[in-house]
Amino acid sequence: MPARTTPTTQATQATQADETARIAGSTAAPGVLAVAGALAAACHPLPAAAVTLFAAALTAAAGQGPAAAAVTVGAVAAGQLSVGWCNDRADLPRDLAAGRRDKPLVAGTASAAAVTWAAALALLICVPLSLACGLLAGAVHLVAVAAAWAYNLRLKRTAASWLPYALAFGLLPAFVTLGLPGTPWPPLWLTAAAALLGAGAHFANVLPDIEDDLATGVVGLPQRLGARASAALAGLLVLGSTATLVVGPPGRVTAYGRLLLVMTTAGLLLAARRPTGRLPFLTTMAVAGADVILLIVELRP
Repeated sequence: MPARTTPTTQATQATQADETARIAGSTAAPGVLAVAGALAAACHPLPAAAVTLFAAALTAAAGQGPAAAAVTVGAVAAGQLSVGWCNDRADLPRDLAAGRRDKPLVAGTASAAAVTWAAALALLICVPLSLACGLLAGAVHLVAVAAAWAYNLRLKRTAASWLPYALAFGLLPAFVTLGLPGTPWPPLWLTAAAALLGAGAHFANVLPDIEDDLATGVVGLPQRLGARASAALAGLLVLGSTATLVVGPPGRVTAYGRLLLVMTTAGLLLAARRPTGRLPFLTTMAVAGADVILLIVELRP
């Protein structure tokens, strides 16, 4: 049965349409620094920086040379920038409906055209940088970037919303190791740990916005499960990632590994007490940073 359209609904839709048109068609010419700052805020800088630093740590742990590492990290950075800008541009109608004035596109500090062009340019830069690491390595990374774009444009509104995160994170170690001489695949435990971390980051990242997402038609798996169940699942996935990093490599479990497991468990239990805030996401980022340290220790030649 079609939804009934009331005068109030029509007015709201007209207001949102006018606001979208204003943002998309703005002819104002702000300063270069202001535009750069707005674009930086629209690229999801914290997750982009975290993933790029994770890639840098992987290159160090795998023993890539400085030149190869620079190209690898540059490709990841370009991919992450394209994904972040794509996300903000795709979410503009929903962000307008939710009144997200913290978003540069909604606040009017960045235009929709500028963000669209920035996403396209970053993606164009990502392709040759990825392929410069080797055809197989480059193809793997571009599949990961494509998965992230698919999340932004479609999959975030489905029960498979977790899959692009797991796939993209799980493929990141392969992108690094396949760029080494002999194109070796990473060990299975490393791929599993990265995929678990990615899926956990997805559940933790959406927790603060679940209510707004539901109101604007975004019904990914976390939104279907609810805040408490998603917070618990995020904790289990991140803990599973840490445990895999600790017990997966050959040899005895190190003292740092045991300490990391204890601290991860304590941090996740603390974060679970406030499932709708930013604490679960920040805790996930902190755990990821500690995991990176363990990874460097475990894999460094």
